[in-house]
Amino acid sequence: MTIKTKPDIRERLLEYGAERLSDTELLAVLLHTGTANRPVTLLAEDIIHHIDTCKAESIASALKTINGIGDAKRATILAAFELGRRYYGTGKEKIRHPWDIVPFLRHYSVRKQEQFICVSLNGAHEITAIRVVSVGTLTHTLVHPREVFADPLMDRAASVILAHNHPSGSLDPSKEDMELTHRLYQVGNLLGINVLDHIILAPNGAYLSFIEAGFPLG
Repeated sequence: MTIKTKPDIRERLLEYGAERLSDTELLAVLLHTGTANRPVTLLAEDIIHHIDTCKAESIASALKTINGIGDAKRATILAAFELGRRYYGTGKEKIRHPWDIVPFLRHYSVRKQEQFICVSLNGAHEITAIRVVSVGTLTHTLVHPREVFADPLMDRAASVILAHNHPSGSLDPSKEDMELTHRLYQVGNLLGINVLDHIILAPNGAYLSFIEAGFPLG
């Protein structure tokens, strides 16, 4: 027994464009069906959860660990990711202004929980990786410098851009946001990795850049 994707998801994609769908909905369209025990949207949510923190080269391995993902679905997802990389890959994108990074982060803005994201950049300010570091309300204990900088160090990143979403829709940085930014900026200086900005994302597509708003990073 299979449970098909709700037609309204596909219809909304065709009528309004793929950019109007959430990550889960886009993946549900690709999967088309779920399993007897899990509707396709729940299966898609599970996959998103698994791959959010993956390096690109680890996604294939991560998909093998998910119950309900057979060879056909895994092949469909990997093919879609590779097409996206080839046509819209982030590796060639140079970040010159805060608004240059926002299109690559906007899909995180509609997540129901706060997600802290770290973008690795090379010496030419080109994006080399975008990863979710943690999920949940930002605190010093949840977002630790070792978790933030572990992958950028492996990437040999010259700099990073920090970001997180505010599900409430408010773009005002909290006291915790400010303190965490200062702490990560200082740690980045010690490691030789520049923290260039901290972006706050709202579900309506608006954003706040610490640099543009004049908030100090360090």
